[in-house]
Amino acid sequence: MGRVTEAARHWLKRSTWRDLAFAGICVCALGALIGLAVPGRKKRGAAWIASLLLASSYVPLMGRFLPFLLGDRIDMEDIYG
Repeated sequence: MGRVTEAARHWLKRSTWRDLAFAGICVCALGALIGLAVPGRKKRGAAWIASLLLASSYVPLMGRFLPFLLGDRIDMEDIYG
């Protein structure tokens, strides 16, 4: 597993935003295909699991991203001061 993690870090260092966008689209499409393959009687359970996984990954990811996003904001005093 360490080799896969190291390869992923190396790829991320050389990636552009387009590469990451395409990777996200790919993962989304894979999730949709897996969702289509789930039998009808088990879709509700799969939806709950997917919702929990999304929430448990999205919240920490945005927690790391928001400081970068909010750090570039210019205060009103700086513009007119």
